[in-house]
Amino acid sequence: MGPWFYENDAWGWFRSWGGGMVVTCGLDHTLGPGDDTAEQYAQPHLYKTQAFGIHGRVGGLPARLVGYGERWEGDACVLWAEGEVLQAAIFGEHLLLRRRIEARVGESRFTIRDEVENAGHHVTPHMFLYHCNAGFPIVDDGSQLIVPASRTTTDYGVPIEGYRTLSAPIPEFTEACFEHELVAEPDGRVPVAVVNHRLGVGVYQVFRVDQLGHHTVWRMMGEDTYALAMEPSTNRDAGRWDARTRGELLTLQPGEIRQYDLEIGAIDGEAAIEDFVRRVAGIAGAVPV
Repeated sequence: MGPWFYENDAWGWFRSWGGGMVVTCGLDHTLGPGDDTAEQYAQPHLYKTQAFGIHGRVGGLPARLVGYGERWEGDACVLWAEGEVLQAAIFGEHLLLRRRIEARVGESRFTIRDEVENAGHHVTPHMFLYHCNAGFPIVDDGSQLIVPASRTTTDYGVPIEGYRTLSAPIPEFTEACFEHELVAEPDGRVPVAVVNHRLGVGVYQVFRVDQLGHHTVWRMMGEDTYALAMEPSTNRDAGRWDARTRGELLTLQPGEIRQYDLEIGAIDGEAAIEDFVRRVAGIAGAVPV
């Protein structure tokens, strides 16, 4: 989305989202809109609070290409690209996102390594979320969500039972989000996928629970907007004010850096789907719903 089209109001993100497989949310706010304190920036004469739109500003900011190229590991060729996005304001945050994307030629996956640095001089709140979207034909009647969770909750007043099995598009469907208490593999990795058994295809993500300790699935089975989003996040689905109340709102000290690693790939064939299902089922404490 061109930054000049971005509408920076409470719900403007929906006008610039426009789909896309990976939408980055942050860098100092994610999830629902509202106002919060700006006292950390020591500027009481202009404003004491800040307004935050849904999922923050980073998705509407221009990026700078830093470099791209290839490297060889024996007979394997790895393609890479790096970029930066600066989210900054006078009397406000100075947060720098550095991103490196790598893909090995011949494989159906790629990796993202992100670093978020507080490039300013004030302690700054930090929130980060990957909005990873899957649509038709992976999302279809009978498709399944595969996620290792010990518990699933929702505040949308809808049943949890059976939510991991998707339906065909439903007229006047109301969106719902389901939050997972994650269970990780012994090395801390969390594998999640949406698969279509009928077609033998799927899309997966793998992230680290020590970097992104929360996971929400946005489930939208309505006509037109027919999709499911897998959302690893630094915060619970209740958002900024819940995180502050719980003492879970992250802050970055001046010069501090947090790192995030995400792998996304395709699952091709029923055998590969079953391998992924067994991988998730083998994680101790994971409960199917």
